[in-house]
This record gives sequence, structure tokens and C-alpha cells, in this order.
Amino acid sequence: MSQPLVVMKDVNKHFGDLHVLQDINLEVATGEVVILIGPSGSGKSTLCRTINRLETFESGSITIDGKELPEEGKDLAALRADVGMVFQSFNLFAHKTILENVTLGPIKVRGLKKADAEKRARELLDRVGIGHQADKYPAQLSGGQQQRVAIARSLAMDPKVMLFDEPTSALDPEMINEVLDVMVELARSGMTMVVVTHEMGFARKVANRVVFLSEGQIVEQNTPEAFFTNPQSERAKDFLGKILTH
Repeated sequence: MSQPLVVMKDVNKHFGDLHVLQDINLEVATGEVVILIGPSGSGKSTLCRTINRLETFESGSITIDGKELPEEGKDLAALRADVGMVFQSFNLFAHKTILENVTLGPIKVRGLKKADAEKRARELLDRVGIGHQADKYPAQLSGGQQQRVAIARSLAMDPKVMLFDEPTSALDPEMINEVLDVMVELARSGMTMVVVTHEMGFARKVANRVVFLSEGQIVEQNTPEAFFTNPQSERAKDFLGKILTH
């Protein structure tokens, strides 16, 4: 068995008096799709964002591909380049074209030649279904299209793992599936993914493992089939009861 790609060990974090992550222990294997679910305020997004140190944590350790997360500086930048991140908001540069948005990282961080970066970017934009939009600006695209650009931009860095923090929660309902479809394809291609989402159908379809958080703790984790049909904890039963009846 190869070593896990992401290892969180006894990770703790506070916001003031609030203990948002309590002794989190989580391993993610290469090629695994782990979905984090749980009620609002359970620590899912914070957990996701500590994996590339967008959120700091006070104790414990996080390693990615055998390397411990550095606190700052060049090493952190290099490590972050291996960890793609897609947020609720698309964070695209408004004054740059779609193509420029996708090639910026590979050219600046990875040192790719412009022509190579553009060739790869166009392939990725085709893959997420918006190759024909390459020369437009973000404001000319729908929210669903912008989020697909954000995914292509992350993929352009050839990350080892992709983090998704509620990538569809800011989208209109008719755009959600176009983003989820890209994520399904990505999962099937073998990308290691950690996804915070409220989309339970998506979780059922692509997760290797569902991790349920409540009040800063991992309460239970299981295959989607086992978790959705036979949750073990009262908290998970209560949570599923609330969301699956609607």
C-alpha cells in the first residue's frame, strides 16, 4: 500500500473561544475522492482550507505526499502549487482573458513557456467544455462557466490533489450540474479530491468515502452507500433526516 497523499494528524484550530477543528485525523489516498459533509459551522470548510494552509492551525501536523506543510515562504508556495483549490467564488482575474487566467500560474510558478502553457490551457478548457470561450473575459461568462474556468486553472498546475470548498453553492440551480459533471469526470480520471459540498447526489456518485463532521469533529466516515443508507451516529442520522426529506 502506498503512503497516503494527504495526512492530517491531531489537527486543532480555534477561532477565539470556538474550537473549530478538534483533533482531526484524516488520511486521503492517491486517487481517492473524499467528500466532507455536515451541518453549517461543523468545520468542513476550515478543514479543507487548512490542507493548503489558507487557514492556519495551532497544533498537529499535515503532510502532503510525505512532506510536512511549511508555515510560510517559498516552500509553502511550492507546496501550494501541488494543491489545487476551487472556492465558492471563482476568484478569476477580471482584467485577464480566460486563457490568460489559466496560463498565469503555469508560466509564473511552473516556468512553462507561454506557447506550451497556452496549448495545455486550451486542452483543459476544451475538457471542461468552454474551449470556445478562451478569448473572453470572466464577466462575459456565466457563473457556471467561470467556475469551470477556475477548475481548469487549478488543473493547469498539475496538482497532486484538488480541494473544492462548496464549489456550487454560489451558483444558480441550472448551472450546478455543469460544474458537477466536470467534477465527476475529474474524479473518474483518478484525481485525488477533497470536496466540501451539500450536493448529496454527487457525493453518492463519486465519493470513495464520505466524512461526516459535526462541531469540529469527525463523527463518522464510510463509503457513500453505507453512510447514506445506514448512518451510525445520532448526529449523522439527524443531519440526513433533515436534508434527505426535502
